[in-house]
Amino acid sequence: MIYTVTFNPALDYVMHVGTFAKGETNRSDRDEMYVGGKGINVAVVLGRLGIKAEALGFVAGFTGDEIERAVKAEGVECDFVHLAQGFSRINVKIKSGCETELNGCGPQIPQQAVDELFKKIDRLESGDTLVLAGSIPSALPADIYERILARLDGRGVRTAVDATGALLVNVLRYRPFLIKPNDRELGEIFSRELKTDEEIIECAQALRKKGAVNVLVSMAGRGSILADEFGKIHRIGTAKGKLINSVGAGDSMVAGFLAGCMSGPDYDYALRLGTACGGATAFSNWLADKETVDKLMSTL
Repeated sequence: MIYTVTFNPALDYVMHVGTFAKGETNRSDRDEMYVGGKGINVAVVLGRLGIKAEALGFVAGFTGDEIERAVKAEGVECDFVHLAQGFSRINVKIKSGCETELNGCGPQIPQQAVDELFKKIDRLESGDTLVLAGSIPSALPADIYERILARLDGRGVRTAVDATGALLVNVLRYRPFLIKPNDRELGEIFSRELKTDEEIIECAQALRKKGAVNVLVSMAGRGSILADEFGKIHRIGTAKGKLINSVGAGDSMVAGFLAGCMSGPDYDYALRLGTACGGATAFSNWLADKETVDKLMSTL
């Protein structure tokens, strides 16, 4: 079973506005609402690929109820911690030529709720996978990623971490199965601007030496590079299509990569599937669907 954790999920309210005027009353041409959060995105895409996944995290209030309903409607199991106070955030995204975002802060998360989440994570068994993705809300301790991986250390649970900076570097000693920085984030870790594949490979291998099992580096329009657990380097371009939505593309790549590893370490296949999933999301209004993924797989 693959489990994902989303500390601060959201409802993404997307408003399409022909011409946005600052300081004026603006009316949208059409609206859409999606459930959001990096871990939830991973779980939804896994479900669409036929991989059983369960979403963990925190929800609160009427917006939290809708997040849970929407996740279940996708056929994804969930076992959220329900907070007694506050409400899960709403992120407003205004699309009018360029995109303007107003992201909510989310509810306060008391220690009792953190302890309840830890109990859920403690139920994971050998052979399970846990995905930790995204930033940590201010309501949580800054070392919560480390605390979670420390609890799972030595229990045979694979972990995937999609985070940045110290948040990522500090968990490497727990040997996460997968980390997925982009090229800019990778360069920030080493205080360098990475311009060539060789520089990216050098830094990816350095993270492997620090403990990461597989390092997947996404490079936007330039494709991706994978430094795998056997020391082999894999390079792939991007899927071809019309960019509609970049939100969730990285999460979809993580989902596809993990799905591609379910039957063993065929990292060429896993990288292709991850790339197809990322592309399928980028070419869709929301997240990748299997039909689009299958079509893109035939082109990679």
